[in-house]
Amino acid sequence: MRNLSLLVFMPLLALAIMNSRPASAQDSIVIVLKDGTQKTFAMADVARIEFNSPKKTVGTSGQGRFLGKWKVGVGGGALGTFMITLDRDGGASKTLGSVHGKWVVVDGEARITWDDGWHDAIRRAGSKYEKAAYGPGKSFSDNPDNVTSAVRTEASPI
Repeated sequence: MRNLSLLVFMPLLALAIMNSRPASAQDSIVIVLKDGTQKTFAMADVARIEFNSPKKTVGTSGQGRFLGKWKVGVGGGALGTFMITLDRDGGASKTLGSVHGKWVVVDGEARITWDDGWHDAIRRAGSKYEKAAYGPGKSFSDNPDNVTSAVRTEASPI
């Protein structure tokens, strides 16, 4: 069990690292399923833990691949670029227009809502990333006003 990869599927009820046990038991993990079945693993034997999530996810899961500074195109026929910074606390800033916003990961893409009503999505497009911009009054399910390239220039440490 030296390189054990633990794949945890639903119905996962609780995942608890035991920290009220003696030192010998502290470095273990207990998986508890809805039916009450439990399994304990020594942390030294676990290489990684993966969670199979439902199709639509909202939150900070997967946030790491988007954290940091992104150089994106202006779009709408205008030439040039500007910077978008996505912070760990869900805050966002940019060097063009309204400079403050909030962001969250939804369906594997970073969705940013700016204070001026615009929305941007940074998403994978093949082996690269792109930024889709949505004007005020539009939602992320509408057609974007423009789509430009997005390149992460500075990653934030995870």
